Amino acid sequence: MFKDKKGFTGLEAAITLIAFITVAAVFSYILLGAGFFSTQKGQEVVHTGVQQVSSSVEIIGSIIGYGNTSSNYLNGTTLTIQLAAGGQPIDLNKTVITVSSPVHGWFVDLKYKKTDNVNNLQNDADGDHYAVYWVTNVNDPGNPAGADNYLEEYEKAQIYINFEAIYNKLKESNIQLKPNEVFLIEIKPPMGATYPLELKVPPTIDPTMVLLQ
Repeated sequence: MFKDKKGFTGLEAAITLIAFITVAAVFSYILLGAGFFSTQKGQEVVHTGVQQVSSSVEIIGSIIGYGNTSSNYLNGTTLTIQLAAGGQPIDLNKTVITVSSPVHGWFVDLKYKKTDNVNNLQNDADGDHYAVYWVTNVNDPGNPAGADNYLEEYEKAQIYINFEAIYNKLKESNIQLKPNEVFLIEIKPPMGATYPLELKVPPTIDPTMVLLQ
């Protein structure tokens, strides 16, 4: 009886040892899987972050302003944009441009409106929309009317902001941008970094002028 008892105790020890090994193996597998999952998620977060930062735009050339010389204020501006290097395509139809005047305390959010003729930019832009003429597009090269709404690599979009229409929309007095006043333009794509511009009206208002940055 004594020997049988010792044999049974040894069997119990073996079973217990196997159970411990099994539990440890399962636990290690869970930890390893969690580590791989965390690493994958971390990579996704980094990739998304890089994508958001790189999905911005950049300005090409000078920003041109148009002045009301009789009343001495800025009444329009034109700028041309393209994708920043390595940027992802941007849907301009979902891109908002915010224009604000810290001096006068006003701001407006403008939505996208496409125009097929560069000469219609000023008329197509209003107090709610910025007008876009596609200088180059890959969807239908040579035909601005055939451009889709996405700003892609090798494409250039000319934007017109109609300040005269904005002043009329706000319906307040003495809110026009005058010489030496600073104002802000923020291009806000649906994904990616906002592109902020701090601009200054020149000391002298001319029919056409380069805005100061």
